[in-house]
Amino acid sequence: MLAVVSGAGGGIGGAVAEALSADGYELALIGRRESTLRDTAGKVGHGYVLPADLTSPDDAARIAVEVGAADVLVHCAGAIPARDGDGFTAVANWWRDTYDANVLTAALLTEAVTIRPGGAVVFVSSIAAQRGGRGPYSAAKAALHGYAMSLARELAPDVTVNVIAPGYVAGTGLFGEPASEVEMGRRVAETLTGRVGTPQDVADAVRYLIRARHVTGQILAVNGGAVLGR
Repeated sequence: MLAVVSGAGGGIGGAVAEALSADGYELALIGRRESTLRDTAGKVGHGYVLPADLTSPDDAARIAVEVGAADVLVHCAGAIPARDGDGFTAVANWWRDTYDANVLTAALLTEAVTIRPGGAVVFVSSIAAQRGGRGPYSAAKAALHGYAMSLARELAPDVTVNVIAPGYVAGTGLFGEPASEVEMGRRVAETLTGRVGTPQDVADAVRYLIRARHVTGQILAVNGGAVLGR
């Protein structure tokens, strides 16, 4: 069985790759930086490393040829681009860059990889999609939810499609870590579990969604109760 993991160079993607390797999957590891992908491959002892810019149609076409079909596809790639300057051009570029990094990457990779019957697709979104914050980032992550719902209908009944919406996850580098003691305390105080999330928490949720064959078209919040289910 083959699992394709984007953003596999560390953080959530690295933890997902390690978890799926332990479950017996062969791995295709995709990300921008070959060095970090090779670090992940070294940790799991194997893995096909595919450096790629997932906003590039040419790179997506290359992946379609090199990977073809898989049993599991987990989208962990994402970013929070900074706004560069003032004015309408800066705003437009900021929104486009954020959308490309978080939505286009997922759409192109989904088109590139055929999921075999009995397989699963999992998107990693964010708590920001549910409660707002961070401007275009929350909007882009929310867009993944609608895309996943459409894809779940399209691929049913053979393939399940779900979304994980994590709260703050330490150790990803996404939020300019390390956070200050005050900021970390604020994030812990938001939760009901009394701690921030870890990449392993998200990897455990990915494992569940792959195995849960009667769960599709759902948003699974992994946020320690920072946002309650509804």
